[in-house]
Amino acid sequence: MAITFKAQERGEPGVTGGGVKKYYASVVFEKEVSIDALVKEIEKFSALSEPDIRGAILALENVIQEKLADGHIVRLDKLGSFYPSLKSAPSDTPEQVSAGNVKNVGINYRPGNRLITTLKNAGLKKA
Repeated sequence: MAITFKAQERGEPGVTGGGVKKYYASVVFEKEVSIDALVKEIEKFSALSEPDIRGAILALENVIQEKLADGHIVRLDKLGSFYPSLKSAPSDTPEQVSAGNVKNVGINYRPGNRLITTLKNAGLKKA
């Protein structure tokens, strides 16, 4: 198990023409994994059937959406946490802050320690 990377050239942000360009390591994504593939993998480690697993995953997705829309933090133990975020325009006083100041609503994800440790221990290989 290793994460493949390549050298990628990047310029200096905000500098016309890119400024001094340097090379940075960048992940090479091997492929995507679909829900179908995940279901087949989970079946190997579970007594549940394919429809049961698929139903549980879809139900989890729906519940996470509802809880985020209610402003909750959703903690999935070792998997990590999802939480809503806002980007807004500044105001001079607290009274001036309103929903009209909000420019963007998003979702943040903070991985759990087990996932972080797994990636740290995965190893690296250059493409």
